[in-house]
Amino acid sequence: MTTFQLAQVNVGRIVGPLDGPVLADFVAQLPEINALADNADGFIWRLVDDDGADSTSLRPDGHDDMLLINCSVWESVEALKEFIYRSDHLRLLSRRREWFERMSEHHQAMWWVPAGHRPTVTEAMDRIALLREHGESAEAFTFRTPHPAPSHRKAPQISGPHAP
Repeated sequence: MTTFQLAQVNVGRIVGPLDGPVLADFVAQLPEINALADNADGFIWRLVDDDGADSTSLRPDGHDDMLLINCSVWESVEALKEFIYRSDHLRLLSRRREWFERMSEHHQAMWWVPAGHRPTVTEAMDRIALLREHGESAEAFTFRTPHPAPSHRKAPQISGPHAP
């Protein structure tokens, strides 16, 4: 049994309202892509809002109604990478500029959590903030510099102002 699992978060600022014509194709494909993730090898969990289908009604920044969040837990970096870049998800990813603004700061982060832990929106946003402020580390990293799962029993914890 794996002691640690990989949490990932990504945020994106949509270019129009979710119920508008610009995002219509993106919204129409969400159920298919979420089902693809749910059935992918290595998938464990994803954040959903109260309706349970996706997280599109969640706003991780109370000052930005156009910012969406996607957060999930996977068995490994390799499993997440396989889903993102080697499944039909890539078709949607290749069209992201039609639906999301280009972000100049880090908008994605990964970190290891104890098996069974489910990150909150606040915890996930703290990991992005940590990455933006301090760069890549075992507490927040990207595919560019993946960190292995901790070999000890205690997961890395955020200390200081980003503590959950």
